[in-house]
Amino acid sequence: MQTNFTPEQLADPDIKVANEILRACVHCGFCTATCPTYVLRADELDSPRGRIYQIKDMLEAGRPAPAVVVKHIDRCLSCLSCMTTCPSGVHYMHLVDLGRAHIEKTYRRPLSERLLRSMLALLLPRPFLFRIALIGALLGRPFARLMPGRLRAMMTLAPRRLAGPSPVDRPQVVPAPGARRGRVALMTGCAQKVLNPAINEATVRLLTRHGIEVVIARGQGCCGALVHHMGRTGEAHGQAAANIESWMREKRRNGLDAIIINTSGCGTQIKDYGFMFREDKALAEDARTVSSIARDITEYLAEIGLNESVRPGAFPVAYHSACSMQHGQKITGQPRTLLTQAGFEVREIAEGHLCCGSAGTYNIMQPELATSLRDRKIRNIDATGAPVIAAGNIGCMAQIAGGTGRPVVHTVELLDWATGGPLPPALHGHDLGPVAALGVSTMAAG
Repeated sequence: MQTNFTPEQLADPDIKVANEILRACVHCGFCTATCPTYVLRADELDSPRGRIYQIKDMLEAGRPAPAVVVKHIDRCLSCLSCMTTCPSGVHYMHLVDLGRAHIEKTYRRPLSERLLRSMLALLLPRPFLFRIALIGALLGRPFARLMPGRLRAMMTLAPRRLAGPSPVDRPQVVPAPGARRGRVALMTGCAQKVLNPAINEATVRLLTRHGIEVVIARGQGCCGALVHHMGRTGEAHGQAAANIESWMREKRRNGLDAIIINTSGCGTQIKDYGFMFREDKALAEDARTVSSIARDITEYLAEIGLNESVRPGAFPVAYHSACSMQHGQKITGQPRTLLTQAGFEVREIAEGHLCCGSAGTYNIMQPELATSLRDRKIRNIDATGAPVIAAGNIGCMAQIAGGTGRPVVHTVELLDWATGGPLPPALHGHDLGPVAALGVSTMAAG
């Protein structure tokens, strides 16, 4: 693609990156076939190619973002399916992030939208405030149908039950019994440990059972992805910098083999810290180090090897590969292989490359499109006939659970149970087919 940035514009490091990305695009249109919003709307402006043109025009002109461009960029899920499809290697993720940052700087949104975005940016990265907000949502759920679209979406997505804080939330070192094979830091996250603390608990059990010492480092917090995708670059960098400093302090003092992430949306962000801080002389090297040792939990388990399953006759599982897992991090085989090794029958979901509609805060900001994608995903899941759905991202889990009666569990919960841990809480009371012969009391033991 030909570009027309001035030398003065190209002196800006962000514009220089955008120029390089834009010039890699050859207009082929392969991306349109796998873009969820184009599949739903058949509108070129809601395709990656259409958005690339809009971002190009906006950045070249150096003008404030026009409302029509904002509309179509806001509709992008950042699922990154287009990057998997693109034969030219166009780094759409970085380009759309730069476009969103420009929108945030130059476009004044309506008051109601500014307030909603500010509220989400305040609450979601802060577990204490998020928990209070969810308690309010529980009280307001009976009135959800009377609320406007976005507020109704927030109420619907709130869990019906709220677990208390987990013991693994606080800074600590959890030793491995017996000989130590490795030492890792666990990213405990922000929203996940409020919505489903069982995921982090299962991760700690699973790692220590495999001889891995687990550190919950002091000072870590939100990965920055939620505000980053809103174009709030300063907030995202602040949250990311706190994590980098926390993990590097631990690495220098006591050593770390890896930083383990069990929310794939966070994993994609953390693995991009090196790019985020490329111009930061103080943090660039540490950011690259953090990105280089960041591992999804399934990546790490595939590297060290999974213990033999102690649960014979496990049940069929429909595995949903989160976009941030398969497109953002190119992790495709490891989760399926681990589940199969653990004794589960993994059933593939048709149109597995298409997003479920979660995408961070997308299911709140774009509820109609998100619901259409969720319902499409669930129809494909239903076709597998599997009694249980597994996924590696809390956003996907919450999104899919909102439209189905099938239990949705994290991949790590199933691997924990299969190798000696307790039955995942979401599976209690469900008919799991052949595994029912084991008896719930037997399954819950361990």
